[in-house]
Amino acid sequence: MKIKHSYIFGLLATTLLSCNNDYLERYPIAELAPENYFRSAAELQNYTNAFYNQLPAALDIHYNNPHQADDEARNTLAAEIQGTRETPSSGGGWDWTELRRINFYLENSHNCPDEAARLQYDGIARFFRAYFYFDKLVRFGDVPWYDSVLKIDDEGLTKARDSRKLVFANMLEDIDFAIANCSETKSAQLITKWTALAFKSRMCLFEGTFRKYHDLGDWEEILQESVAASEELISSGTYSIYTSNPNTAYQELFIAEDAITTEMILARQYDATIPFVHSANFYILSASYGRPGLQKSVVNSYLMKDGSRFTDIPGYETMQFFEETQNRDPRMAQTIRTPGYKRIGRNEVSVPDFATSVTGYQYVKYVLSPAFDSGQSTNDMPIFRYAEVLLNFAEAKAELGTIVQADIDKSIKLLRDRVGMPNLDVAAANADPDPYLQREYAQVQAGANTGVLLEIRRERRIELVKEGHRYRDLLRWKEGARLAKPFYGMYFPGAGEYDLDHNGSIDLVIYQGQAPTAVPGRQYQRLGELVLENGANGGRIVNMPDIIKQWDEDKDYYYPIPTQELQLNTNLKQNPGWEDTGS
Repeated sequence: MKIKHSYIFGLLATTLLSCNNDYLERYPIAELAPENYFRSAAELQNYTNAFYNQLPAALDIHYNNPHQADDEARNTLAAEIQGTRETPSSGGGWDWTELRRINFYLENSHNCPDEAARLQYDGIARFFRAYFYFDKLVRFGDVPWYDSVLKIDDEGLTKARDSRKLVFANMLEDIDFAIANCSETKSAQLITKWTALAFKSRMCLFEGTFRKYHDLGDWEEILQESVAASEELISSGTYSIYTSNPNTAYQELFIAEDAITTEMILARQYDATIPFVHSANFYILSASYGRPGLQKSVVNSYLMKDGSRFTDIPGYETMQFFEETQNRDPRMAQTIRTPGYKRIGRNEVSVPDFATSVTGYQYVKYVLSPAFDSGQSTNDMPIFRYAEVLLNFAEAKAELGTIVQADIDKSIKLLRDRVGMPNLDVAAANADPDPYLQREYAQVQAGANTGVLLEIRRERRIELVKEGHRYRDLLRWKEGARLAKPFYGMYFPGAGEYDLDHNGSIDLVIYQGQAPTAVPGRQYQRLGELVLENGANGGRIVNMPDIIKQWDEDKDYYYPIPTQELQLNTNLKQNPGWEDTGS
């Protein structure tokens, strides 16, 4: 049963409809007189509840492109992936309404005589101010910092952008205040001290590695802040990795009706009684909603069950579906359909459906029973989970060059233990860095920790796949060029009949010319509509081969500032490489 905090998420849609004035100098609620409000803990809570609008919804987590970046292929490509972004005339993420609401609250919360309540809700407000600015910093780099309510004639409305380092320093002050003052009561629906620590771990890892790989300097101290936040959360013992059966535990996290609070630090709550539902089932299983599929490079990244590298096996490039899915990291079978898959609520074995997956690697992550196929899914969606904090900790230590086996044992090992996988050995990884991953991540420089750093990136990609992290990971690692590479799916040697799960029955027929007479239970794909990289000679499925993708290293790591904003405020300067005129 959904718990009592459902109302926070139920009010979001209503609140969003009222947020259509995007001016820093306007009150967020016109009829609210600050001198008559903010006088009790209940009023502080009611006002700060609206800040939860900033948190991602299900579509942002499991669907929105480019968040899945080079992990996922579908029958559409976001402008970020195609390389076709243009300078907009307005919008484009350069909006400040939510910030103005937060600052309005912080300027007036002193009206409440209950100091303990004020500090707690001020902590929530400052968490959301840091969260707001994190999105702006990732998107635009330098942005103007505002920590007060501006009036219509305030000179601050036309200030230049502040440096990202100043903005981030202020974000650190906000998040540290949140950590010190937010409630320590565990909740998967409310901002707590633990949420703030998880967010600090995330934002400092992003900023530290972005500065490192983009040669901005001053990155070591920021990564140390990420390590410290992660360690504080780890040492508190508040969360742990959820375990049950190694063959089901990982998937159970994402199909749970209620967020599993053993591991979920913060989740977007869904409840049919509000109603507040999402469409993960429909998105993954519908032929008309993108036909998403995992990409070949992710499938290649899963280790063998014994911890050895799949890509060390001779001929792995031309291995077909059944063979390539045998004896792999159990998270693979809990992320995509593999031979023997039975959907929740059904007894029959199902093979991948090529009508609903462009790569053939069809997701099972988030998929519920057929009762939810009409777009009424109610499984809670992850925003912060403990697994990410462990990954952040290990990566920050590796980037700093201070990682030792004990660090892996309290982070990566726990993720692998969940699914019965061998631990990562630091010395072995560094002695023999994976050549496949070295090709995947061109910006990683050879060094003493190259092997373990690549293995942590492998672990992050597999553990957090389809949770909305990948695009920002590529930005901070300066690996955006990966988006311009072809997106591949399953390998087939050419036209023919295929028994995908080796049960003795043909599941898929790839044909040339005239379609054969249909046989019940078989799927049919015409060669040429299903594009293989070598045509009739076979190869990997190629997603959208007619679209030439491109990535501009000189500009695409940032978004452009809309032209109307440049005209209204001549002190603003456009991001490098972008036009000052827009469409």
